[in-house]
Amino acid sequence: MESISRISSLLETARDLTVEAAQSAGAARSLNPRPPRELPFLQVKKLLDSRNDREILEGLRKVISMMYRSKPCLPYFSSVVKNVASPNIQIKKLVYVYLLHYAESEPDLALLSINTIQKSLSDQNPQVRAMALKVMSGIRVPVISQIVSLAIKKGCGDMSPHVRKAAALAIPKCYRLDPNTLPQLLDYLTLLLGDKQYYVVGSAVTAFLEVCPERVDLIHKHYRSLVRKLVDMDEWGQLATLRLISVYARRCFPKTTRTVKKSKSKDFYGDEASDDDGDDVSAREDIEVLDPDLELFLKACKPLLQSRNSAVIVSVARCYLDLATPEYIDSAIGPLVALLRSPQDIQQVALYNIVAVSLVRPQAFVRYANHFLVHASDSFDIARLKFEVWTVIYPHCESHIRDMILSELEHFTRAINPELVQESVRAIGRCAQHDSQASARCLRLLLKQVSSQDGYLVAESLTVIRHLIQQNPQAHTTTVIRLAKNLDTTPNPDARATIIWLVGEFAGVDSEHDIAPDVLRILTKSFADESEPAKLQIVLLAAKVYLHHLNRTKEQDPQPPPDPPPPPSSEEWPGEATSPHQDTPPPDPQIPNPEDHPIQKLWSHILLLARYDTSYDLRDRTRTYRALLSNPGSTQLASLLLLAPKPVPHAPSPSEYRKELPLGSSRGGAAESKR
Repeated sequence: MESISRISSLLETARDLTVEAAQSAGAARSLNPRPPRELPFLQVKKLLDSRNDREILEGLRKVISMMYRSKPCLPYFSSVVKNVASPNIQIKKLVYVYLLHYAESEPDLALLSINTIQKSLSDQNPQVRAMALKVMSGIRVPVISQIVSLAIKKGCGDMSPHVRKAAALAIPKCYRLDPNTLPQLLDYLTLLLGDKQYYVVGSAVTAFLEVCPERVDLIHKHYRSLVRKLVDMDEWGQLATLRLISVYARRCFPKTTRTVKKSKSKDFYGDEASDDDGDDVSAREDIEVLDPDLELFLKACKPLLQSRNSAVIVSVARCYLDLATPEYIDSAIGPLVALLRSPQDIQQVALYNIVAVSLVRPQAFVRYANHFLVHASDSFDIARLKFEVWTVIYPHCESHIRDMILSELEHFTRAINPELVQESVRAIGRCAQHDSQASARCLRLLLKQVSSQDGYLVAESLTVIRHLIQQNPQAHTTTVIRLAKNLDTTPNPDARATIIWLVGEFAGVDSEHDIAPDVLRILTKSFADESEPAKLQIVLLAAKVYLHHLNRTKEQDPQPPPDPPPPPSSEEWPGEATSPHQDTPPPDPQIPNPEDHPIQKLWSHILLLARYDTSYDLRDRTRTYRALLSNPGSTQLASLLLLAPKPVPHAPSPSEYRKELPLGSSRGGAAESKR
């Protein structure tokens, strides 16, 4: 009989294995697997109430599958929970998953299983004990907070590191459940932070940062052990520990400096030059002195630069940037640049952090200039950040690298993407403002783009050209003339407005080559067809030309001018007919009439054109200029407002405002969010 029962059990096992193998093979063969067929409620409940572990497991799999497909599974609660006492670990796992999901919906029924879960805390299998502690802390019912606290206390003294790790991860859950348990949890945290297993310490640090990040006094006696265990922790424990020790070091290790003599150059025979400086202050320099404990942490971070996790590398670079000397920062630059071989999302995060480091140590990135070449598959954000790195390191590069950077930027001015074109032109402008020798070449590159049919490119190029011309107006007189010739072929409103502003701004720089009156005469003919930005600049150009004419007339005729006529009323404009009853003296043919001058006529004509324009802004601004220039004998106020020297514009790096932010914050913090 025993042999017959043994044979039947073997056949049953073989049948089960055959069924499972067939199901696995069928699932592997199907390219588009169909969703599992849903069983009726009574049939699933029958499986859950069965005494056969295989049927219970099959029923639990059906329930969990429906749960993750957002199907209503709450009616199975009583049938699922009663299987929590099953000795089968696979059944327990699925019951625990179900409990964590529906414990808040049915707190009373969930409390019925607490006793069974508590018994599992004493199970011989450490995996069962860890799961029981995880489930008990995950049941968000405030009534059991003290029970959870006692379970954590028991887990902290467990022999298995897996159970102690589960106890560390349960501390934040217990704190969220009942903040009044904080004093007890702090004792547990202090015990776990001093654990000998790195496997446990990483989770304890994570719990510490969530429960009491301001209690750095608890770290004092565990500092060196945390540093020694740092290299063995998992990536997420390393991230938490790096963040914790970075804050701890900034609070407890103040920066100290020491004054030393500057290193002397050696002579031909290798001997140092004679020390005849005495107590000269210029012969001394201040160097930063690192605390021994801080240096222990910085040295422990170096192996982490070879981590496979990009967030760990960024975190180490942040620690070096905040705490270390330039030598340590330079050692982190290579691993940061190596992240550019990662997928595009990691590339973008790495580039944000590379830009932040390059603002502090630009010369260290010069050797990696070729790594920032833009590829055809790069997105716009990645290309923009690579352009920004180039412009930051450009002043520190050698001539052949500068030529390579400018050639690449010139190539992308002919790109299809208008945003990429604008960004490349801005990058050329930032390179030119850092290097006066290269400004001539950059200006030639930009002047080639003025005749382009792309309005975005022309407008952005002219903005950068304006910045370059303002740096040295005397040397760019011919450039302004060349730009004025492009007014006939430039349809973009912003581009036309920029050219007109440049002509008016530099109208009085060189009186022999002053083209402003002729440009004004040509623009007056098409004033009605111009856009509003161009009209505003035409009126401003007319005011400046007329003001220069008045100043030159005053220099040629130093005699005080006659008293001006009374100002016209608010409704009267120049060019209107005067009253026939007004007595006017006959003009003297020997004295030239100032109103016969072409510039005066142009000014009056522009005033009349602007008077009937539909733009309120244009009419108001024209009234302002007219009031300033109403008295030809007094132009001091008009000269102060219209001809005042403009400050030289400076286009900083787009990330300059993030220079004071910690590395990893703002967008750089996205590296850690990938957890």
